[in-house]
Amino acid sequence: MAILTISREFGSGGREIGQAVAKILNYEYINKERLIGDIRASGKEWEEWGKNLDEHCPTVWEKYDWSFRGFGALLQSHILNHALNNKVVIMGRGGNFLLKDIPYALRIRVVAPIDKRIDRIMERESVDRDTAHWLAEKTDRERSCLIHLLYGKHWDDHAEYDMVFDTGVKTLDEIVNIVKDTLLEKEKFNTEAARKLLQIRAIAAKIKAEILIDHGLFIPTLDVYPEGENLILRGVIHSPKEHKKIEDKAKKIAGDIPLKCELHYRG
Repeated sequence: MAILTISREFGSGGREIGQAVAKILNYEYINKERLIGDIRASGKEWEEWGKNLDEHCPTVWEKYDWSFRGFGALLQSHILNHALNNKVVIMGRGGNFLLKDIPYALRIRVVAPIDKRIDRIMERESVDRDTAHWLAEKTDRERSCLIHLLYGKHWDDHAEYDMVFDTGVKTLDEIVNIVKDTLLEKEKFNTEAARKLLQIRAIAAKIKAEILIDHGLFIPTLDVYPEGENLILRGVIHSPKEHKKIEDKAKKIAGDIPLKCELHYRG
């Protein structure tokens, strides 16, 4: 059992590759609609933010909005929760960054020459050539912007992927077969130690999300991350009362995993 993440240029055929691999290997296919459904369970407001912000470059005001940070944390938490189930194809949304160094995860990027992308978009969306060109550039620009805000990374940096495929060079079927065979090879790296690494990463993301979506808290700065087999919670808060509430919430989610709380007061 392995995990596949796919980052793709709009119109490159990445979606079709993901769907084909999921069907052949009987993997769960995790896309925008599935993740928005997950976010819906956290409240109607988060569903609306998900619809408005997913693959959308936030405005200046949205970037610093409490809800945007909550949406980003929820999104990352749900992606990692799906990854815990193994046998999943995760489409976009920075899954490759979240699953970096997980031995049984394969992180690929799919690109294509702009002319081929335009042709595919015209056929799929039933639009003219100019509109297809505009859609390709607009969608890629907004995806890139959102990924940079959520992860501080460049989505088109090929060093962030295990494999990069150009559908102008290889056919979709050829790429699907290569990915399928590589995933089957990756399964041998699905060890107890590797699963534990992913589990503690997922718990850290869940703690961060649950704190950031809490209406009773306002935290200017917060991060939760693994350090060895422990968790570190670091941030800036306003009062001792907030400190206890945050620490209690985090430790409840962490369970048996040791958690060190490093919260500082803003004077």
